[in-house]
Amino acid sequence: MPEKLTLVEKTEYSLYQQDLAFQKELNILRNDYYYQMIQAKCTSLVDFLYKPLDILSGDAYSLRKIDDNTTFYLIVDGMGKGVSASLTSMLITFYINHIIDKTLKNNSFNLHYLISESIEYIKPILLEEESLSVDYILLNTDKNIMNYAKFAMPALLMQTINHEIIRLKSNNPPISKYQESFTISETSTSDIRKFLLYSDGLSESSTTDSQNIYASFIEEDFLNSFTKEDFSNKIFSKITTQEDDITFIFINKTSCTNNLVASKRFETTLENNDITNEWYTNEWNNLTDNTKSIDSAGVVFTELFMNAYEHGNLNIDTQTKHQLLENDTYFETLQNIEKGCTKKITVALHKVNYNSCTYIITKICDEGDGFDTQILSKIFRNSHNFNGRGVFVSRQLSQGIYYNAKGNSVLYINRI
Repeated sequence: MPEKLTLVEKTEYSLYQQDLAFQKELNILRNDYYYQMIQAKCTSLVDFLYKPLDILSGDAYSLRKIDDNTTFYLIVDGMGKGVSASLTSMLITFYINHIIDKTLKNNSFNLHYLISESIEYIKPILLEEESLSVDYILLNTDKNIMNYAKFAMPALLMQTINHEIIRLKSNNPPISKYQESFTISETSTSDIRKFLLYSDGLSESSTTDSQNIYASFIEEDFLNSFTKEDFSNKIFSKITTQEDDITFIFINKTSCTNNLVASKRFETTLENNDITNEWYTNEWNNLTDNTKSIDSAGVVFTELFMNAYEHGNLNIDTQTKHQLLENDTYFETLQNIEKGCTKKITVALHKVNYNSCTYIITKICDEGDGFDTQILSKIFRNSHNFNGRGVFVSRQLSQGIYYNAKGNSVLYINRI
């Protein structure tokens, strides 16, 4: 830090350094499924919550795509708080992602090798009495098999199709300087509908019930939650004050094939957008009289259908759109381009009853080239960024937005 700074300058400099540190943490964490569903035999919706207590977090996570059917999930929890815990968590997370990148490039990914190499890497860095809790989870949705090595992490929760909760306890002690061996176990997930991985900052949080920590409520809240938003709302209605880093990964294996309530294909025309909005509102009116839900779903639909129209089927990129708006030729250009467009947009609504709640899952599919959803992770680090504001607003007004891998199909969830 430069010498002879004023108190205000020192404060601004400190905040600047903290912001850089947090941005660095976000670069280390990896999520290959940001705003993206996993599509294999079934559709899996993957969400996460990463809520550090301080700028430097002792928690870390990653979600990595190994192949079309296999996903690797990682949660790391460093011992204690502050700089030491954060350094340990971030170092091992960075190294694990580095190994994954290298092995995927060589088509040689192996879970045992990944665990072994990352442990050998972190052992010399750990202090004498320091330990590290880690979840290494490999989930194959084609074979319905999960391989896992849990090092002193809270029990992984799995909900069966019969609404029973299975607790998968750790099969390894915490990682220390003297780690000599480890165990990888395997379990079937054919009857599992939902998964919850989390750090102990969640389960050990104090609650409004002074007699119990959140571990007393987590199974019931997980069981009664269809979406990550449901679960988060239940958590923060009970937790009084955040006392530690909170991280969890929420996975819901869902299917939208047996509960279709409405579906229609639309021409790619600007005039059709108004017709489509009217059709969508009428379908919602047939499902509920909850005007708040209807209005929220309508805003989301307008934003995402317009994205399918202009960015999807008409292939107008963001930069071109801005130029057209500045030149006041936007709508004229759309109408000229759409004259030669034969692509369609398909909209489908699915109804899901879960416990005492009803959810409407809307799916919008265009026939365009799609886009890389990882772009959104950069845009949404600054929520005031103009680019992608439609998706950002839509996310706030729904229970979740998920694109397919290609980026030309999106589904979102609203609760009635």
